[in-house]
Amino acid sequence: MKQLPPEYYQLLEQLQAVDFVLVELTLYLDTHNDDVEAINQFNQCASERKRLKKAIESKYGPLQQFGNSYSGCPWNWDDPPWPWQV
Repeated sequence: MKQLPPEYYQLLEQLQAVDFVLVELTLYLDTHNDDVEAINQFNQCASERKRLKKAIESKYGPLQQFGNSYSGCPWNWDDPPWPWQV
């Protein structure tokens, strides 16, 4: 497996933290659907997630498959490391 720079792991950790917050906010908003502050926080985190995902994928390749991530040319979904290998 190729060696990845520390930046990769920092970005991945930030993405995981944002994903955690999004899951928790989703659960909260399922029962508090009129909480404007929580909705704004959710939307800000969703935007940050999109930014982080783009930053990771532009340098290190796709994180997800089935249309959730774009592929480079040539097809690069099978280029290591896969997200669960780090």
